[in-house]
Amino acid sequence: MKTSILEYYSNLAESYDENRFGNSYGKYIDHQERAFLASFFKDKKYTKVLDLGCGTGRLLNFATHGTDFSENMLKVAHQKHPEKKLAVGEISGIPFHDEFDCIFCFHVIMHQNQEETKEFLNECYQKLNKNGTLIFDYPVKSRKKSVSPQEDWHAGNSFSIADITELSKGQWNVKSTTGILFFPIHRLPKAIRKFFLPLDIFLCRTFLKNWASYHISVLEKV
Repeated sequence: MKTSILEYYSNLAESYDENRFGNSYGKYIDHQERAFLASFFKDKKYTKVLDLGCGTGRLLNFATHGTDFSENMLKVAHQKHPEKKLAVGEISGIPFHDEFDCIFCFHVIMHQNQEETKEFLNECYQKLNKNGTLIFDYPVKSRKKSVSPQEDWHAGNSFSIADITELSKGQWNVKSTTGILFFPIHRLPKAIRKFFLPLDIFLCRTFLKNWASYHISVLEKV
């Protein structure tokens, strides 16, 4: 399974940005994720931040380091961000010896199974310094069951907030959870999608986040 995912993304590397985030749907998600990261890192004085599963470097402007399992994706990332420290690696095998202040990981856990997610959490725990922060996103179980119950390697992994709390016991404190993509934006006309964005961001920070497509959880190492 991992080989097929690697091959898929390696073949897609050159067109990935345009294919996934060049359209109105991708821009909608990108804007929400950037808004979250910009708000989170505001006033933070981190010196080492890792974008784990950085792909083509879409969010590398928030990080000092990046890693991905696809060399082809990293080549594109390096072209965009030659000043960043990049290396091929896995979410359960981070290739840097540095201790990071923060690790963030977007659009990766959806491709893993439960055991791989535990390995990811353990690896990040080892690579973060004292009271370090881990940020990652995942499909929301309640939304997935009601809207897209099919199971495959893309978005096959899903969680509830309670699941993340249980997985985090003994290693992490769950500091916050924010929703991403509340509205079924793919069903709305492209011309009006952007007008839903401010309301979407607002609703995803209320109790309605439990019905968003994705969650972003912020965990603190204990």
